[in-house]
Amino acid sequence: MTQDLIAAIATAEGRGGVAIVRASGTGALELARNMFSHKGEYLPNMLYAGEIDGGSFRDYGMCVYFRAPKSYTGEDTVEFHCHGGREIARGILRRALDLGARMAERGEFTKRAYLNGKLSLSAAEGVADMIDAESEAQVRAGYSLYTEKLTDEGKRLQGILLECLAGIDADLDYPEEDLSADTRMQTKERLEQVQSALAALLKQYRAGKKLKSGVSVALCGNPNAGKSSLFNALLGSDRAIVSATAGTTRDVVEGAIEINGVLFRLIDTAGLRESQDEIEREGIRRAERAIESADLILYLKEEGEITFPAATPVITVGAKCDLEPKRGECDVVLSARTGEGIDELKALMFERGYGRESDVCLLEERHYRSVRESYEAVGSALAAVQDAPVELYAEDVKHAWVALGALSGETASEAVVNEIFEKFCVGK
Repeated sequence: MTQDLIAAIATAEGRGGVAIVRASGTGALELARNMFSHKGEYLPNMLYAGEIDGGSFRDYGMCVYFRAPKSYTGEDTVEFHCHGGREIARGILRRALDLGARMAERGEFTKRAYLNGKLSLSAAEGVADMIDAESEAQVRAGYSLYTEKLTDEGKRLQGILLECLAGIDADLDYPEEDLSADTRMQTKERLEQVQSALAALLKQYRAGKKLKSGVSVALCGNPNAGKSSLFNALLGSDRAIVSATAGTTRDVVEGAIEINGVLFRLIDTAGLRESQDEIEREGIRRAERAIESADLILYLKEEGEITFPAATPVITVGAKCDLEPKRGECDVVLSARTGEGIDELKALMFERGYGRESDVCLLEERHYRSVRESYEAVGSALAAVQDAPVELYAEDVKHAWVALGALSGETASEAVVNEIFEKFCVGK
């Protein structure tokens, strides 16, 4: 697909060792010839050293040419690698625009890669996820999307659904062959296979959401149970005030750590008890809200029992083991002062708070909606495949196929595509 020439700064704004100005589309190589001092042949994928024309100045740097279709966008593309001063990159970009390029829109380079068949819609989202990553695990998950693992799984399941449709079409086209009974049995088996795979994908959405936003962990318990000391020990710094006086923590205090590359957002809460102090009561109300919305609860267990949301995993912690023996059963016994048991606690937090089971997970809400829609359509087809007319469950199978096509972008609407690329930065 041939398109007009676009250009943008591809590196982050500000000072740095190197900046890159990228141009893609019809005339990219001609732009390089007009702006760069190399006068010989431009071999694809070769870096050439020389002077870059910035209009009112020159910079010594490098230029590389990527020939279509073997480029990121699938079009002729050139990059100017200049020194990383802000005005140097801006000047080189202005020169490219003066010579006929236009300013790229948000995500337009990656959008062109998608439109030119270089990557799927989910893979494009993986690029954005890697750029926006706040943890190592988010980078890995984004790369999984970028390398088409989710798209490939969606296409595999679409292939099975197409086999179902082929059998159904044969049954409709040749009714005199009496294929119906065998076709229904084969269709049922294939649909059950797809349903099982879709259920496994849906199960991973919870893990995907935690990757995107981090695992929220509420530390709770009675006043003076050692919550703030444990909070500080997990962070490795003194973020929360620690005092022997009960009720010191009046508001939620937040911090973040990585465990095996996954981001865990810690919330130190006020001690849970009856109080006549208005400020402390507000702190307790905020603690209760934090507990209600948490992905994982660390309960520093002492006397009495506290009721937690049924669906939220809870790790019971016996704190201050260096000062007093812990009574009752706890998942882990530790000392925030000496560090004993902290590594064991982190391992439990990862296991119960994250618990990802597959390399393929649903990171975006639209992925979840597409898989859920397909799952429900497959369920409807299975309910009808034994006795209903072929035409009836055929529509459900087609619906399931279309819903899965949204993962790759094959059946995604233009509005969805535009919404995804509008979230990108300019230059990518």
